[in-house]
Amino acid sequence: MRTIAPLLALGLLGGCTVGPDYKGPPATASDAVARGQFVRAADPALRTGPGLARWWEGLDDPTLTALVDDALAHSPSIDEAQARIREARAQLTQQRAAQLPSVSANATYLRAQLPGTGIGANSDAATGEGGGTSSTLEFYNVGLNASWELDLFGGARRGVEQARRTIEARFADLADAQVSLSAQVAQAYVGLRDVQARIALNTASVGLQREQLALSRRRQAGGTASALDIERLQTQLETSEAQTIPLGAQRDEYLNQLAVLTGRTPGVLDATLATPASVPLPPAEVPIGNPAALIANRPDVRAAERTLAAGTAAIGVSRAKELPGIQFLGILGLGGSKPGDIFDLGNLTTIAAPMLSWSFLDFGKARAATRAATAQRDQAEAKYRQAVLEALQDAETQLSRFGSYRQQLASNLRAEASARRAAALNAQRVRAGTSATIDQLDIERQGLSASIAVAQSRAQLTNSFIAVQKALGLGWMPEPDGSAGK
Repeated sequence: MRTIAPLLALGLLGGCTVGPDYKGPPATASDAVARGQFVRAADPALRTGPGLARWWEGLDDPTLTALVDDALAHSPSIDEAQARIREARAQLTQQRAAQLPSVSANATYLRAQLPGTGIGANSDAATGEGGGTSSTLEFYNVGLNASWELDLFGGARRGVEQARRTIEARFADLADAQVSLSAQVAQAYVGLRDVQARIALNTASVGLQREQLALSRRRQAGGTASALDIERLQTQLETSEAQTIPLGAQRDEYLNQLAVLTGRTPGVLDATLATPASVPLPPAEVPIGNPAALIANRPDVRAAERTLAAGTAAIGVSRAKELPGIQFLGILGLGGSKPGDIFDLGNLTTIAAPMLSWSFLDFGKARAATRAATAQRDQAEAKYRQAVLEALQDAETQLSRFGSYRQQLASNLRAEASARRAAALNAQRVRAGTSATIDQLDIERQGLSASIAVAQSRAQLTNSFIAVQKALGLGWMPEPDGSAGK
């Protein structure tokens, strides 16, 4: 009774859980949250309403929507993130199982040759070299072994807590992968449509320059154009043709990228995307939420916060290893010297052994592990604060760029409209005989240059819109079963 009493006293401490309790993330960027809005969101197209998860649908391009959905369903990067979730869930199952008794079955057959003893169940009275006799001992046993370690100071419970927080971090990593993937697909698609448009415009410009060169050569033959004029136009034509050549390689690069992002080999999407289409423009109004929503919802920030929570629980896991532990061992077996003995209940053997263990003299090893866990938790907190600041920086930068690209597109559209009006006015002069055809071709070529600038501005604006959505952490799909952390 005096032996068991201390063990029972320690058992009463089983509800104790060592280590710090997680009290939530540190207050970070409180000034931005209190302000309630982004500093660089001055463009009138930006509003403070909640952002849309499937933001790419706002571009109103069915082909793009299909590509993004296809990528989210088949990309290896998403499969990898989902596999990490399954791994984290398996680790949670291991942690939970560690809190329960462990039972194993065993069957034993033992045969021993015992020289010079003359004992044993099956003595064959054999004579050894020294003249003595030897005996053969046989033993049969079947039984169950059970063990259970009491979670005296909550180390196992902290392990379960850590595993749950890790699962939640892996779900945030999955969301981050979805955000990055949807943005990559959209930007590659915009790049493809932009380069297709520029190929067509450059080809048209080259055609006009060839007409100019042909007219100039006829004028040279008539004595109204110089060799210098011909060389100038020839140089301009060669330059334009040289600029068109790499556009084909860029087109192929975007086609390859889109194929790989959707889990296919390069070339599979060539026929589907061969027909050029215009670059989709962002909606007239772009909801962007506020800094508080960004911090709460952006997946990389959420992953950093859940990693901090897991690191806090890990301190308790290490702290519990510094303290005493109680393990209960039990053995239940049947056996004897003959095979039939394993069926005889009279040969039942039972052993129960509670054991107290405590590595109180480990020269600071366990305490050092706790200090290391605390330092890792502090690193996780610093990474979380850094993630918040970088997320806000990213959002503010992209919002500023979006506003500037909208202004640039508006300016280029005005220039394009002016070039078209100039071409129409000069066409009237050509018909009236007061202007030469070669001048009209030059004006039309300038108009094509303005159209190329507009096409590039459209692509820049749409890519900026995509970057805004990525910076806000939009584009991830919540789990329908809400199974994170279970």
